[in-house]
Amino acid sequence: MTKPINDDETRIKVRDLLEKTRFVMLVTTDASGSMQSRPMTILAIEDQTVWFFTDVNSPKTLEIGRDHEVLLASADPSGQSFVSATGTARVTQDVEKQKALWSEANRLWFPKGPESENLALIAVTLQGAEYWDSPASTALFAYGYVKAVVAGKPPTTGENETVTFART
Repeated sequence: MTKPINDDETRIKVRDLLEKTRFVMLVTTDASGSMQSRPMTILAIEDQTVWFFTDVNSPKTLEIGRDHEVLLASADPSGQSFVSATGTARVTQDVEKQKALWSEANRLWFPKGPESENLALIAVTLQGAEYWDSPASTALFAYGYVKAVVAGKPPTTGENETVTFART
């Protein structure tokens, strides 16, 4: 595990961790101001944009229409990596992009394929992120535990970085 040394490397690390996990919790704000969270599968990450499929009539599309600010949270406990990313979301129906991102697994939710009238894309432009990435091996965990017990301090075997992506 190599610690990023600049913001560009940190942005790459965030994208890599998100791509590795492939699943996030997308958090939006509903009409009453309450946060709503649901699991989403990442279709692709292009530069600072994360793509998802959705039903154009789902509550999350209405919430994004009212408030574009969202949070993406991912966790890979077995790999000891976690990401929290903020961004600006938009909903679009772009059939060519839908075809480009389509896989047959999506037919479960959209039986008519990438040209389904209710299929839409959510594009989240990342604004900022924080990640935590620690070694997942049992030996390193044991070493950290012993160090914590003997020295009375938590180990410093992982990474924690924040980075800005885009300004809107």
